[in-house]
Amino acid sequence: MLVVVWLISVVSFVIIQLPPGDFVTSYALKLAASDDAASQAVLDQLRVRYDLDKPLHVQYLKWFAKIVRGDLGYSYRHNRPVHEVIGERLSLTVIVTFATLVFTYLLAIPIGVYSATHQYSAGDYALTVVGFIGLASPNFLLALILMFILQNLGVSAGGLFSPDYAGTPWSFGKVLDLIKHLPVPIIVIGTAGTASLIRVMRGSLLDELAKQYVVTARAKGVGERALLFRYPVRVAINPIISTVGWLLPEIVSGSTISALVLSLPTIGPALYSALLVEDMFLAGAIILLLGWLTIVGTIISDFLLVAVDPRIRVEKGVTT
Repeated sequence: MLVVVWLISVVSFVIIQLPPGDFVTSYALKLAASDDAASQAVLDQLRVRYDLDKPLHVQYLKWFAKIVRGDLGYSYRHNRPVHEVIGERLSLTVIVTFATLVFTYLLAIPIGVYSATHQYSAGDYALTVVGFIGLASPNFLLALILMFILQNLGVSAGGLFSPDYAGTPWSFGKVLDLIKHLPVPIIVIGTAGTASLIRVMRGSLLDELAKQYVVTARAKGVGERALLFRYPVRVAINPIISTVGWLLPEIVSGSTISALVLSLPTIGPALYSALLVEDMFLAGAIILLLGWLTIVGTIISDFLLVAVDPRIRVEKGVTT
């Protein structure tokens, strides 16, 4: 894990540095556009202040040394420490991510089971059509459609809080306001993931239902419901559980466009704006966080697979 995180830090830092120029260059262009150009001496001073005058490998070593000590660096754009910028968005990102994960799995698994057990029925065909529409439709397009519909109904669909609660301390009323605003981003962000997991669950369960042990159990008189949920579903759910490793960071980073459309104060838009202005410490920290989420998600999926599938055991160094 430590080696993977280190490699992610190297790759992310190099990629962020690939575009020409740096934050000071972007800052100078911004000032020039507003007829308030900065002198070259001021720009050179800023480069020295942020260590941008150092070679690339020196910048990386200083940045990574700070990360090891728990210091994520300083955000040029926000003029604040990176951990403060990420921290104020992380709690809302976690809430949206967790709610979307629950929505995705609670909806995808039952629908996938129904489609597999009612293969080629009218319900299976209808759910297949809806699933393909969900896979083919961009999330941001669904966001625009929902915002248009709700706006005509007099309901605000943007953001996570009403204007009265935005920027205020947490309170019971603010929590209720957040819950009221959660359904739209959950549906928008979770639609594509739900549609793909339905197809995975359906295909995996169909494979299990065709295996010999299911045919034998039916021949012995085992009830259909008991047979279905005792063995085939538990085995077919394995590919679903293994997707936690990539679904967790995908929901955080892959929903950036939808978050921008919905004006969500989450990590995705922060990464987007950091990349635009080449705020390398903020962008690098967020990319490193996403890599860490991938590793954590993979470990979680491994433990869940062991708990769900009795065939997966490791005892005394022997896998059975």
